[in-house]
Amino acid sequence: MVKWFKKWFEKPLDPIGFDCLKTDMHSHLIPAIDDGAISLEESINMIKVLHELGFQKVITTPHVMNDFYKNTSKTILGGLELVRTELQKQNISVEIEAAAEYYLDYEFEEKIKAGNLLTFSDNYILVETSFLEAPPNFKKMIFQLQLEGYKVILAHPERYSFMNMEDYEDLQSRSVFMQLNLLSLIGHYGTDVQNKANMMIEKELINFVGTDCHNMGHATIYEKCQTTKAWHHLVESGKLLNHTL
Repeated sequence: MVKWFKKWFEKPLDPIGFDCLKTDMHSHLIPAIDDGAISLEESINMIKVLHELGFQKVITTPHVMNDFYKNTSKTILGGLELVRTELQKQNISVEIEAAAEYYLDYEFEEKIKAGNLLTFSDNYILVETSFLEAPPNFKKMIFQLQLEGYKVILAHPERYSFMNMEDYEDLQSRSVFMQLNLLSLIGHYGTDVQNKANMMIEKELINFVGTDCHNMGHATIYEKCQTTKAWHHLVESGKLLNHTL
């Protein structure tokens, strides 16, 4: 255990910029529709920082949660155009698209049947669950999505306290992609999450990384992630798929 701990928590390395990723595929940059950016000004400032860190493209993914954020394709795409227009006005050369981060709640199966789910690139769909427990029909919903032709990405799996390495390996065997939050690499969500993230990296379970950027407080600390051993290992593994989006 001590050797494993030292492997991932040694002194900072030279930074590797996020330009190697090209695309951030998880963020909350559309103003005033979820718990992300609260204004258009904050949206633009966050995007400027992400661009300075090396991202050429952002796919922003507002929450869709029946009990809290009742976003639809219309509200999300309308907000996207608002941000795009302001980026063009300020001559900021960042490509921006929008999808959603779908919460697997009791009404999500109805959303699957209704269609019109927001996806990105090669029909990828980003989903999340409660941090404390999976919905009773978790695997059924994933299978339903796959039957409909969606490629399922599980957002920040390292943050789900009810999951362990066997669960992640099982999901991987079911062709579920895993997206790790960059801030997990520096212990932003606690050391338990950081330890789990490092174990997932070592077992090569991570397919995508995302900023999951919600505010300027987040935006100002991503640079710290670039010097971690875990980030270097991810980049050098060649397993990340962000650049394909």
